[in-house]
Amino acid sequence: MRTNFDFSPLFRSSIGFDRMIDLLESASRVDAADNFPPYDIAKLGEDDYRISMALAGFGQDEIDITLERNMLMVSGQKSGEESGQYLHHGIAGRSFQRRFELADHVKVAGAKLENGMLTIELKREIPEEMKPRRIEIAGAGKGKPTQIEAEKHAA
Repeated sequence: MRTNFDFSPLFRSSIGFDRMIDLLESASRVDAADNFPPYDIAKLGEDDYRISMALAGFGQDEIDITLERNMLMVSGQKSGEESGQYLHHGIAGRSFQRRFELADHVKVAGAKLENGMLTIELKREIPEEMKPRRIEIAGAGKGKPTQIEAEKHAA
């Protein structure tokens, strides 16, 4: 059983979370999923991910990978019809478009097509200024105490 959630109260009480709320809304209204082409998403390490897609029959020149903002899009278009009469046509050669929403600071490290498998390597790279850092606490025994001077008035 599927229930629809109303996220409008979140818009009234939060600022700057529009993208996250939009993601929640789009995830809650998932349509009947098109399962072509089949794919896997694997977490390889703390900050490393891999998307593997089975693209039998597609050549490197028939696949397009684009990254715009946080949206990774993989699309494929067969170049032409093959000649011949099929007795059974089980290998799907139809055009496709698959989208993956990437988190902030996730970058595409590389992609390769080998033996009908497209592999896209992803890496999360958090900028230095956003990483946790230790703040040194000055105490009575450490360093020189700062003295605040008052303004001097002529008498």
